[in-house]
Amino acid sequence: MKTKKKIVFIKTFVLLLAFVGCTNDLNILPEDENTFLADDFYNSEESYKQGLAGVYGNLALTSSQGPGSSNISGLDAGTSQYGRGFWNLQELTTDEVKWSWENDPGLRELNRNTWTSENVILRGFFGRCMTQVAFVNEYLRQTSEEVLNKRGVSNNLKNEIVVFRAEARFLRALAYYHMMDLFGKAGFITENDPVGAYQSPEYNRAQLFQYIESELLAIISNLKEPLQNEYARVDKAAAWMLLAKIYLNAEVYINEDKYAKCIEYCEKFETAGYTLANNYLDNFKADNNENNARNEIIFPIVSDGIVTQNYGPTTVMINGQVGSLEQNGNNFGVNAGGWGGALRVTRQFSETMLNGNYNSDDRNTIISTNRPIEITDIGNNGTGYIITKWSNKTSTGTNGASTEIVDTDFPMFRLADVYLMYAEAFLRGGGGTENKAITYINQLRTRANNNNSISASDLNLNFILNERLVELHWEGHRRQDLIRFNKYTGGNYNWSWKGNSVSGIPIGNNRKVFPIPSASLAANPNLTQNSGY
Repeated sequence: MKTKKKIVFIKTFVLLLAFVGCTNDLNILPEDENTFLADDFYNSEESYKQGLAGVYGNLALTSSQGPGSSNISGLDAGTSQYGRGFWNLQELTTDEVKWSWENDPGLRELNRNTWTSENVILRGFFGRCMTQVAFVNEYLRQTSEEVLNKRGVSNNLKNEIVVFRAEARFLRALAYYHMMDLFGKAGFITENDPVGAYQSPEYNRAQLFQYIESELLAIISNLKEPLQNEYARVDKAAAWMLLAKIYLNAEVYINEDKYAKCIEYCEKFETAGYTLANNYLDNFKADNNENNARNEIIFPIVSDGIVTQNYGPTTVMINGQVGSLEQNGNNFGVNAGGWGGALRVTRQFSETMLNGNYNSDDRNTIISTNRPIEITDIGNNGTGYIITKWSNKTSTGTNGASTEIVDTDFPMFRLADVYLMYAEAFLRGGGGTENKAITYINQLRTRANNNNSISASDLNLNFILNERLVELHWEGHRRQDLIRFNKYTGGNYNWSWKGNSVSGIPIGNNRKVFPIPSASLAANPNLTQNSGY
C-alpha cells in the first residue's frame, strides 16, 4: 500500500494534466475541457508545487479523466501512456518478451521487428514525449523571474521554485533523452519559443546529446541532495544517473568514447546513501516505494490502484506475466487469469537463465512446467516460458488496493544498474578498478542468493550483457543494451521472431532507430525521416 505522503503529492498530478498549451506536435490536442487561465491557477503558493506535480503526472497518467481516456486526441489511453510506450519499444522489440495478442494495434510489428512510420505505438510515444516537453515549457514560462515578480511572489517561494524548475528541466531532458535514444532526432522547442510554435527545428543525435548533457550539468546544483526529496521526485542522483546513461551510450549516439565520464558519475553513488534492497524482488512489489527498495530505486514512474490509476508498464507486466495455463494471478495480487497469458519470454532469454549458473538465483523466476521453451506461434499463449518477477503484493504479502491496476511503481533507474554500468565502463577502458567492478557484480549475485561469485577471469563484455539481462530484464534496458553490444541488428545474434522468423533472421541497421511517425512529419515539415524508412 502507498504511504499517505506519496498519495498527497501524486493526487495533484491530476490537477495539471489539462493545464498546458496545445500539444499538437502530431496535430493532437488536449481533450480536457477544464482548462483555465494561468494567473487564476497560480493564485496561491501551493499552486506552484501543484503545477510541478502536473508535469510529473504526464509520466504516469494519460488524462485527468481516468485511465481509460487520453489527453492526446486520436490515441488509445494505454497506447499513449509514457511508461508503457517506453517499455513496449525497449522490450517487445528484443529477445526478452513477446506480446501474445497481435491484433492489438502496432504490437505485431514490434514483436517481429517489422514496424513502419505508421505504427501507432511509435506515434503514441513520440507524442507523449513531446507532450512532456510542452508541459515543462509551459511550467517554466509560468515560473520565470519576470512572471513571478509580476505576481508578487515572496523571496522564500522564489527560492523553492528554483528547485521546482530544476526538476522540470530534468523531466524535459529525460523526454529528449528517450527521443534521442529511440528516434535519433526530435523537434526541438523550449520555453523561450512562443506558445504554439510547433514547427520547431530538427535536432539530430549530436545536438540532442549536447543539449541533454549541458542541461543536466546546469541544473544539478539546484536539485536536492540524494534521497532528500519527496519520493518519486528528482534529486541530484537522478541527474547523475541520466548523465551516466548518456555517457555509457555515447559511442552509439555521437561516436565518441565517454566511458571515463560514465565511471565518474557512477562513483558519485558511493557516498550518496543508496543501497541495494535486501531482497531483489522487493524492487518489484506493491510497496516498493516504502520497503527496503526505497533506497535502491533512484527514479520511478508511480502507479497506484486507486489514486494514480494507469495502464502503464507495471500493470501490463503483472497482469501479462500471468500464465494462461497456470492461472497464477492470485500469487501476484491480481485476478487469477490476469490478461490471459499476454506476455512470454523467448527461448534465448530462457536459455540464458537456465545455462548461466542462475538455477538458485532469485532473479531467475522462470516457470517452465508443461510448456515448450520455443514460441513457435506467437498467438499460442501456452508456448514459451513465463516469469514471476513483478507483483501487486507487498513485501509482507498484502494485496495491492486493486486487482487489475496495480500499486507497483516502475523503477526506471535503480542502483543495481549503476553497478553494472561501472563494470561495463571499466571493461571498455573508462578507468576505475577491476576489484570494484568484480565486487559490484558479486554484491548483486549475493543479494540474489547466487553463490557463484565471479573472479577476474569471468569478467568480460559478454558476461556483462548476460548479467544485465538477468538483473534488469523487463525494466526497459534491453534494446539499448543489444545495440550498444552490436547484437541488435545484423546477424551477430538472432532471437525468436527477430525479423519475422520463428528462429530469427538478421534485420537492417536502420532499425537501430525507429522511424519518425508519419503524423509528426506531416505536422512539422522541419522533421526528416530516418534513413531506411
